[in-house]
Amino acid sequence: MLRSSVSRRATHLLRRHNILLGSASTFYPPSSTSSPPSPPLPAAYNASSSPQRSFHSTPFRGGLASDFLSSYQSHVDERASEGIVPLPLDAANVSDLVEAIKAAEGQELKECLDLLANRVPPGVDEAAYVKAGYLSDVATGAVDGVEGLDRKRAVELLGTMQGGYNVKTLVELLEDSDASISSTASECLKNTLLVFDAFYDVEALHKNGCAAATSVMESWAEAEWFLSRPEVQEKITTTVFKVTGETNTDDLSPAPDAWSRPDIPLHAQAMLKMSRDGIFPDEDGSIGPIKQMNELVAKGHPVSYVGDVVGTGSSRKSATNSILWFFGEDIPYVPNKRTGGLCIGSKIAPIFYNTMEDSGALPIEMDVTSLNTGDVIDVYPYEGVTKNSATGEVICEWELKTQVLLDEVRAGGRIPLIIGRGLTNRARASLGKEPSEVFKKPVDPEQNVSEIDPLTSDLDFFIMAAATITITNHNHNHNFFYPNSVINKN
Repeated sequence: MLRSSVSRRATHLLRRHNILLGSASTFYPPSSTSSPPSPPLPAAYNASSSPQRSFHSTPFRGGLASDFLSSYQSHVDERASEGIVPLPLDAANVSDLVEAIKAAEGQELKECLDLLANRVPPGVDEAAYVKAGYLSDVATGAVDGVEGLDRKRAVELLGTMQGGYNVKTLVELLEDSDASISSTASECLKNTLLVFDAFYDVEALHKNGCAAATSVMESWAEAEWFLSRPEVQEKITTTVFKVTGETNTDDLSPAPDAWSRPDIPLHAQAMLKMSRDGIFPDEDGSIGPIKQMNELVAKGHPVSYVGDVVGTGSSRKSATNSILWFFGEDIPYVPNKRTGGLCIGSKIAPIFYNTMEDSGALPIEMDVTSLNTGDVIDVYPYEGVTKNSATGEVICEWELKTQVLLDEVRAGGRIPLIIGRGLTNRARASLGKEPSEVFKKPVDPEQNVSEIDPLTSDLDFFIMAAATITITNHNHNHNFFYPNSVINKN
């Protein structure tokens, strides 16, 4: 009864966000040569009020790819004049891009394919729907590919889309008669965590003797998705960017600039836009200390955000996005979002700490009294000590809230770790194996919300995944639904 009730709640959540996932995903018929239908826009979407300005592709006259590329370059130039990168392609742009790919040749074709690979949001973004539809047609052989985009390459690109619209096709291709295609689909699924109920499709293929599906199940069971990622370094050399006193999330994501929150690079320009001790905005009241931060980045080390008290306030997601935009790392195949980074504070507000975890950053509480902007320090996350990088002098000693935090960073965030652990143990249970011992365990289960039982229920797995997809595709703040058993409200 509980499972049914929870499933209904999960399904309701997914419907609210117009999400089609896993084996429930549907594309236009493979035999169709027409463009895929436009996916439904979220109920709250209003084109006239949307702050994220997509460029307007030039209508095709004679199918010239140069028309699209010229329009796109104009958009790139316009954004560059503002000091920011171009927006990701929206659904209309991707639809035009697909037509451009069909008509393009030579260098223009290479440029179009690069845009398809790197400038389309993954997951269940409307643009991802169009991208997955075209790639699925090429991957299955329903339509001819082009130079640089054959069936195998189309499968590889589907494998970069994280989950959602790409999963159904990847699962189907596990049975493809071409061994290179089924093997490539298998490799893609091994590193795809957001498979949702398509897990049972893979499991069924495995039980029916599909070798490619068996390979996926065994990989999930051995947590190869996790072990293939680099561990957190034993020593992190970093340059300090310190903001003294209390940093409220409104300092990092000002309320008057809330309209730009979906556009992370643009919104980040407003971070710390008001002058304060040691902080020198490019334009006081308008643009934050970008030149000051870039000078620190130029030193060659990663830059850490350091503060006395960090992250009080409610706009924690957009505030985190702003910090990571300047001090985080690009995510392959995910435009205009970053992960990783180091956030240090004598005190970090709990909900901000959790959001940093979700984003794949490493938040550490330590005494920052003797740290100043420009200092180069060595942080030893396993030992819990910070030293002066030049002299080796110990600055302070501290302790992570939980060693599980290191697994979270390695996994790319707290939520990917939760979902990945669940997927691994689900696969192990199906294969008759004991729960995995790969992942770190907390000393006190109440110490950190990251260590929920990965086999609690299908509901927790389902809702957690739904929340993850929502976070992935909506950069601005929402009141997400988290079951108490999955994520602590703090």
